[in-house]
Amino acid sequence: MTAVLDASAVLALLYREPGHDQVAAQLDGAVVSTVNWSEIVQKLEQKAHPSPVTALDALRAFGVLARPFTAADAVRAARLWAATRSAGLSLGDRACLAVATGIPDSVAVTADRTWGTLDLGINVQLIR
Repeated sequence: MTAVLDASAVLALLYREPGHDQVAAQLDGAVVSTVNWSEIVQKLEQKAHPSPVTALDALRAFGVLARPFTAADAVRAARLWAATRSAGLSLGDRACLAVATGIPDSVAVTADRTWGTLDLGINVQLIR
């Protein structure tokens, strides 16, 4: 099963927050959309992380791939808006879910508990 990591899951891993061990167990072959990759860099910069690029290079060393966010992913993310609007999911959230729906036998991995309240027909794993 391919883990599609949401920014919240990657940040939990990098900052060793609750659930980081669940993310660590799924790194080999995991993917992060380029939209979520951007979110991760933004958060690392916001928290004055000494080297966001080094942190992301470490993810790559563990087998995590940055997956381009395609036009098809963009359409899937847009179509998720109506079903996720009431839960307040961001474009980044929907990008992760859209990428997961485009990869057979995948799971969207997140720390965002709101995702667990949605019935989208997408395999979601909450890390906490």
